[in-house]
Amino acid sequence: MKLKHRIAYYIFGLTLGFFLVAFIFNKRGQDFCYLPNCRVLKDFKTKGLTISKEAQAKINEKWVTMEDIKNSLENGNVDFSKSNKPNPGGGKIYILESTTAKNEIVIFEIINHTDRVILKDIKKQ
Repeated sequence: MKLKHRIAYYIFGLTLGFFLVAFIFNKRGQDFCYLPNCRVLKDFKTKGLTISKEAQAKINEKWVTMEDIKNSLENGNVDFSKSNKPNPGGGKIYILESTTAKNEIVIFEIINHTDRVILKDIKKQ
């Protein structure tokens, strides 16, 4: 078989393989997260969010909104140096840094249990 025929078969098989792999692994509606920040935020989103009384009081002050909290769960940055600490009441404490719609930096203290996520406190920086 000539070299150009071998190369043509190789490129055809490689292209067909790329399409097959992309079709199998490209499931709609699923995030493809490998980085730790993305995995933690995805875990927060899949569980039900419960808001504590302290956090609800900060929301009632109107400097942070529920939309800011939702955006933070999508695009926030987890501070791993302060996070993943055991909570005396169960679960682990995570510190999430984000910005509000008014570009103010806020820090969310979140307790991650196996079945739910509790927004414990919200702080301005």
